[in-house]
Order: sequence, then C-alpha cells, then structure tokens
Amino acid sequence: MNIGQASKATGVSAKMIRYYDEIGLVRPASRTDANYREYDHREINELRFIKRGRSLGFSMVEITQLLALWRDRERPSREVKAIADRHVADLDARITEMQAMADTLRHLSHCCAGDGRPDCPILTDLADPPH
Repeated sequence: MNIGQASKATGVSAKMIRYYDEIGLVRPASRTDANYREYDHREINELRFIKRGRSLGFSMVEITQLLALWRDRERPSREVKAIADRHVADLDARITEMQAMADTLRHLSHCCAGDGRPDCPILTDLADPPH
C-alpha cells in the first residue's frame, strides 16, 4: 500500500504517518524504486494501534511504550496494565479538575444578573481569584 492507501485504511493522515516515521514511532516503511513509501499488513496494524491509543488519550510517550510492549510477544502484561492504570488515574484527576472548573463557572454564572449593569461576579472572580 502507498501512503494514501495506508492513510485511508487506518484513518491516520498521511502527514501524521510521515511524522510517526520521522520520530521513529513506526518502523521505516520500505521504499519503491521511485522512493515512495510502501506499507504492509504489519505496518497498517501498527498505525491502527497508534490511532486507537491516541483516541484513548494516551500520550506519545505512552503509545511508544505500549507499541514496544505490543511488538514484544514475551511481554509481561503487568507492564501494560501499569501504563493503563497510570493513564486512568491521570484522566480521573483531569476530570475532577474540570468538574471543579465547571462547578465554579456555573456558580459564577448563576450569580451574574446578566443584565445591563456593569457589575459581574464572573469578571470580579477573574480579576481577583481566591487564594
């Protein structure tokens, strides 16, 4: 498959495929005599793996680690689980932070009259946040 076909088959843009190749995330694709990249079944699966990892919010470092573990048929699953568990903990922390932000903004919006007067608790809070 050429890069356009690989992109279509995986949902990963050609630009990102080139980037993954450039940073060494994927193994270098074989080249035709005209120097075009060619992708085989293994490389297509790796690109799908990366795309799925990104859709789950894994960082590039985590995906690099997971991809190395996926390629290693002798890997201990505890290493994979540890990466996933750390990622879940990070997601949970970010969700908690975002929920607190939403709660604060919801409260400030409720307190704002939203009328023609200049008084606005939202702007007051932004100018002098609590310490």
